[in-house]
Amino acid sequence: MSINDKPLVWLSGEIKTPPFSQNARIEVGFLLRKLQKGEMLSLPQSRPMLSIGLRCHELRINDEHTTWRIIYRIDSDAVIILDVFEKKTQRTPKQVIETCQRRLTIYDSSC
Repeated sequence: MSINDKPLVWLSGEIKTPPFSQNARIEVGFLLRKLQKGEMLSLPQSRPMLSIGLRCHELRINDEHTTWRIIYRIDSDAVIILDVFEKKTQRTPKQVIETCQRRLTIYDSSC
């Protein structure tokens, strides 16, 4: 990691690491590294999630038998990981959206 790279901020005690396959774990690492270096990702890897908030996005990971999503926000000084979940429907579950919004509120109030 260079001095200009943004750190990943995993909201401590909030997010559990899913059982990614080895290939998915490598893909996630590669894509998160791009975000740390300041690259903007677009479809098919990532899409904006304005329903959660400004600068929020959904990273899309297709695993062997599961589709995973990583919700993140790009701040000027960090990439904030808000949630990791298994995608089972076309729409992002309301509970995930509300949880991410709550986590952002708590995070922003502590900064």
